Amino acid sequence: MSKSLMQSPLHHFDLAKQAVKPDGRHGVWAGELPLAGYIALRGDSATPAFVEAASSALGVPLPVTPCTLAQSGAVKVAWISPDEWLVVCPREKLGATIAALERALEGIRSQVVDNSGGYTQVLLTGANASDVLAHCTVYDIAHLDPGKVVGTTFGKSATLLHRQDRGFCLIFRRSFADYLWRFMVRAATPYGFGVALREDASAAERETA
Repeated sequence: MSKSLMQSPLHHFDLAKQAVKPDGRHGVWAGELPLAGYIALRGDSATPAFVEAASSALGVPLPVTPCTLAQSGAVKVAWISPDEWLVVCPREKLGATIAALERALEGIRSQVVDNSGGYTQVLLTGANASDVLAHCTVYDIAHLDPGKVVGTTFGKSATLLHRQDRGFCLIFRRSFADYLWRFMVRAATPYGFGVALREDASAAERETA
């Protein structure tokens, strides 16, 4: 079976060599989260059968309230619109998650699409993380409560934003990664910026079947 190479869109910054465990030296820390699986899920949130089947397959209650996020373990589901959600799961569980959704939703009007080649995530933490976001986005971070997810601008790009691990998680398209990272570093530099050690110790490149 042939293998394809999945590479971080930020690989050219060589973040792994710069990364250290966050401490009090800097006001802002950022790091790319491990490569994940991203699934675009479409269906009618007003159809109980769809909501129940999707929730059962994901092991996470499908969020039907606008701008909300549901999470269980390493799986999170972000509300995008009344008929669209973004499912984020560990990359090694992507195939099984898609299969479970397709089985559960058989006969129910819906769509399940692997969009893993389109997104990545960065976790922004530190005492001045919210200050950096105030420079980068038009959204008022004070209103970003836990369990809420918003689509907003980030400079001239776009991101999905929610709170995570006492910081902020940014989900954005890989094609914007270079611009977004540079913009964020420039905004964070006055506060002291550090590259945070990733949650896993794997290289930025990994092979997937």
